[in-house]
Amino acid sequence: MYHTWMRFFTPSPLHQRLGLVCLGVGLQHGALPTVGPRTLDHHVAVVISSGSGWYRTPDGRRTTVTAPALLWLTPGVPHHYAPDPATGWDEGFVNFTGPATATYTELGYLEPDRPVVPLTDARPARAVIGRITRAARRGNPLLEVETAAAVHELLVVLRRARADTNADGDPVLDALARDAFQPLTVAEHAARHGMTPAELRTAVRRTAGCSPKDYLLAIRLGRAKELLAATDLPVAAVARRVGYDDPAYFSRLFTRRVGTAPVRFREQQGHTVPGGWSERVPDAEHPPTVITGHV
Repeated sequence: MYHTWMRFFTPSPLHQRLGLVCLGVGLQHGALPTVGPRTLDHHVAVVISSGSGWYRTPDGRRTTVTAPALLWLTPGVPHHYAPDPATGWDEGFVNFTGPATATYTELGYLEPDRPVVPLTDARPARAVIGRITRAARRGNPLLEVETAAAVHELLVVLRRARADTNADGDPVLDALARDAFQPLTVAEHAARHGMTPAELRTAVRRTAGCSPKDYLLAIRLGRAKELLAATDLPVAAVARRVGYDDPAYFSRLFTRRVGTAPVRFREQQGHTVPGGWSERVPDAEHPPTVITGHV
């Protein structure tokens, strides 16, 4: 015995230009029938919240699936799976497609070579799937955009929920962020962790989806933007604060990567704050109360 609910969508060519669109959503539980062998032309994320079953790879290998877990169904790759007929399982699925899937795959959020992914917790993903199901109501004028935005969020939530991801952050990335403003080469950063440069590149790409050089550069440029926007420090001083002794090189690098020169960025974004920019992350859901006087 099983129960199933699903909806399917056909986004317009205009919505396809969003880069990522939702094609369908479903909630099922119980002793569901076997799926496949079959091949699809789009991606599907199947989130298993409870229960267990199996997944068979194209080469015939059978893998046990135990909740919480994720099944990645990839376009063009045959798949074959089912819950245990005695216990069944509880699943939510989202069908999606778009050119942005190539970038998410390159960043490691989608894993075609890893169809079964253990999760630490399926609840955040199921919450996103729940929002997609609510958006799927008949007559919703925001359906395509609302569900497309939710697919982006789902990919992020699933990346964070992977059992091989440290919820408190990656120690290597934390250390790189801490030392980002020091004039160290990638090889010197690697040596601090007892790693070779190649090992460091592999570790950073696996967790951050980019090279150590790009990861450090993003942190430096982010801090430079904050200093330019929130202080009156000269550009040369900003350069030194973020690890560049040569202000001319910093200005060229900033212009090339940001698209505008440091001075121009300050003109556009400047909000000088006495005492500098706060390092404390505010609570967006509970902003501080501003008390105004009465005249």
